[in-house]
Amino acid sequence: MCGITGLFKAGAFDAGANCIERMTRALGHRGPDGAGVWIDSEAGIALGHRRLAIVELSERGAQPMHSACGRYVLTFNGEIYNHAALRAELEKTERIAWRGTSDTETLLAGFAAWGVRGMLEKCVGMFALGLWDEAERRLTLARDRFGEKPLYYGWAGRGERRAFVFGSELKALRAYPGFDSAIDRGAVELFMRFCYVPAPYSIYEDIFKLGPGQILTLEGRGLSREQLVVESYWSVEQAALSGVADPIEDEREGLERLEQTLREAVHLQLVADVPLGAFLSGGIDSSTIVALMQQESRRPVKSFTVGFDEAAFDESSHAAAVARHLGTDHHEIRVAPHDIQAVIPELPTTYDEPFGDSSQIPTRIICALARQSVTVALSGDAGDELFGGYDRYLVGPAFWRWAGLAPAGLRRAVGIGIGRIPFERWNALGRSTPLRTRVDLLGDKAYKLASRLKNVASVDELFHSLVTQWNVGDAPVVATSLLPTRLDHEGSEAQLAQPELRMMLLDTLTYLPDDILTKVDRASMAVALETRMPFLDHRVAEVAWRLPLSMKIKGGRSKWALRQVLHKYVPERLVERPKAGFGAPVGQWLRGPLRDWAETLLAEDRLRDDGYLDPARVRTLWREHLSGERNWTERLWNALMFQAWLEAEKAMRGEAMQSELER
Repeated sequence: MCGITGLFKAGAFDAGANCIERMTRALGHRGPDGAGVWIDSEAGIALGHRRLAIVELSERGAQPMHSACGRYVLTFNGEIYNHAALRAELEKTERIAWRGTSDTETLLAGFAAWGVRGMLEKCVGMFALGLWDEAERRLTLARDRFGEKPLYYGWAGRGERRAFVFGSELKALRAYPGFDSAIDRGAVELFMRFCYVPAPYSIYEDIFKLGPGQILTLEGRGLSREQLVVESYWSVEQAALSGVADPIEDEREGLERLEQTLREAVHLQLVADVPLGAFLSGGIDSSTIVALMQQESRRPVKSFTVGFDEAAFDESSHAAAVARHLGTDHHEIRVAPHDIQAVIPELPTTYDEPFGDSSQIPTRIICALARQSVTVALSGDAGDELFGGYDRYLVGPAFWRWAGLAPAGLRRAVGIGIGRIPFERWNALGRSTPLRTRVDLLGDKAYKLASRLKNVASVDELFHSLVTQWNVGDAPVVATSLLPTRLDHEGSEAQLAQPELRMMLLDTLTYLPDDILTKVDRASMAVALETRMPFLDHRVAEVAWRLPLSMKIKGGRSKWALRQVLHKYVPERLVERPKAGFGAPVGQWLRGPLRDWAETLLAEDRLRDDGYLDPARVRTLWREHLSGERNWTERLWNALMFQAWLEAEKAMRGEAMQSELER
């Protein structure tokens, strides 16, 4: 696990050492164990690397690394879990004098023997890489199948400083002298809708994210977009369609195949030359991973969890019970308001562009806790997308089964009728019912229902409304342009007959890489912790897509197949409970310990001066939330995270300008 960066210019350049060293230094948090740069001034190429040593701790694993044949130079971030098997395969046909035991060296040998695409298709792992081919004068960027590791690229500078730049984080690109990309207002609008900036966009104009499973090549002396070639070497869409077309009908066979493949994935991901542990919430996904880890380990697995004083968000007791049963070495940290206040100032620079998933807070805290004991931590992320775990997969289709029976005109009329009842009356009704059936903020829920009845015309549109905070064009962003996203047009998911499967595929294509994996990568790498996700072994995903929907959602319960695997190791009573998710009580904190901080960022004059968010609309949300009438946590947190990021961005630009003047 590391940080990578690089630049490619149209011609020779003299200041390459200074440029690449600044870009590499900006990623120091991702790799505290070493740094390296490589420059070919005549070719106009420079690569940088920050190292977090996990496998092959000696200098024989240092990067950028040259291939034995002398043709390739590689800067690589990630882990190739099956690299030992790939070495054995290479040795059958190639005479290789290995210098060390690193997977980086294995990659280079594979590129030389099988080509870039051929090697990547054989890899089981997570990665982002930059590869220079000295023979062809070609730069290649590549990213793992699901997008566990980030990779930004684009153009920076003007005139003689114009260069194609890339890196693990935007920090590296901003460190390029002359970086002057403007904030993209269309990306701001997307952020307010989704809580993240969806790929291929970034918060800056001319800077993009390489998509999961993609290879980008750039060669020759030009730096125009037309010279970029982007292709996919693996597609989750194709894996899903192929799996559904070739289902494992027999439940026993399906469960055996799932457990075997998942256990093999866990086994491979336990390979490390440094201490290793796992995140444990006590839910189905993390408990399954930790249970299989403990089966593969001769000593107690180190497990980590976060607890809250607010009961609705606290799963620590469940995690502790699972840990006791499995016999792990369990560690728990309880989150108090002062912990949150300490973390919040770090969020804008940790995430590098606006990021609004509030579970970033406990994620950042648990990563810091784990790093005190281990250098690698496994997690249960992606279990929801692969096995039907999110509530929207249950609620959405169930809601539409009855709502869809009514004509559109009738649905709209009912929605209008609900909206005409004053908000306060709905809330009063919710409070007046007996305690067992009492509904807090009934008005909030009623108005959301009314909006969907009026505006949603299909179950797929309902899904879109469940994963966005605003409709297209409705976000309170000033003078924006609308950018198309994967959710704004119908794709191959339309070939899946069951709406639950369409939702799962779209979440895997969008929410998983751009929210979940982004959240975990930045939070972990901020403290130099490597995270691994066995569910994202592509062979596990391919088995999951071969399981019929009836093995994922059965009897109104999600993740049925995964539960059957888990129950072999953990009693059902310890893990069967309503899904809580990994969240934080941010809505309550905004009315309490975070109120002053939020008020400063959302001040009307400040919003007006910044010029990105509509002051009147944002202030209305803030007043309604503070009064307790509405729960606008997600929308407000997005606004706050944008404003906090904007403040940090101004400071960073100021520092960069001062640095340029001093030079």
